Amino acid sequence: MQGAPHILIVDDHREIRDLVSRALTKEGFRVSTAADGRAMQKMLADGRIDLILLDLMLPGEDGLSLCRKLRAESNVPIIMLTAKGEEVDRVIGLEMGADDYLSKPFGSRELIARIKAVLRRTKETVSKADSEPRPKSYHFDRWGLDTGLRALLRDDGVTVPLSTGEFDLLIALVERPQRVLNRDQLLDLARGRSAAGLDRSIDTQVSRLRKKLELDPSDPKIIKTIWGGGYMFTPDVSRK
Repeated sequence: MQGAPHILIVDDHREIRDLVSRALTKEGFRVSTAADGRAMQKMLADGRIDLILLDLMLPGEDGLSLCRKLRAESNVPIIMLTAKGEEVDRVIGLEMGADDYLSKPFGSRELIARIKAVLRRTKETVSKADSEPRPKSYHFDRWGLDTGLRALLRDDGVTVPLSTGEFDLLIALVERPQRVLNRDQLLDLARGRSAAGLDRSIDTQVSRLRKKLELDPSDPKIIKTIWGGGYMFTPDVSRK
């Protein structure tokens, strides 16, 4: 299913999360769920999400506030889900930056049709956001990662070239230091940059990066394996 759109369902009702998740999975989408805004933010920070189904009434920070914040920092498509069906509620949701609005209860066929329509409509906008320039370089441990040269620069002046897959994976790691990222998350994060250049095996790419980065690849200190979890990029990272 790798490559299918990744949908994040944000709803505090487990029954709704499970019901919608089953319907979307059956339709071929990849699905993650979050019960509140805090869990949603963690999912967004650690993975690539193609569309968010966001409930209006959430514990803590409500859906409208979350929608406004999301739109201020991201172009990820948002469909608001709510039990409120009044016109004024729909208008407020759309004015906060939602791409569509669906009142509960709803049928799975209508929801899926709306998701596909929003993904088609927003595809160009999201692609442009993904191509926005990144920092010229990242610095960690004894290394600099030059994003223009797409190469590693060691502190003694040695330049180490990277393949497309290695570069894309390393960008995903240096942008999220000290976080545990599983293999699906790493594939997601790199997929948006160059799916064709990314080896299907994250483990193989990590092994290649370790041979270039680590003093002792058999005892890695920079990219650590988290058993049962994935990988963690351990150094502090600065940007220039």
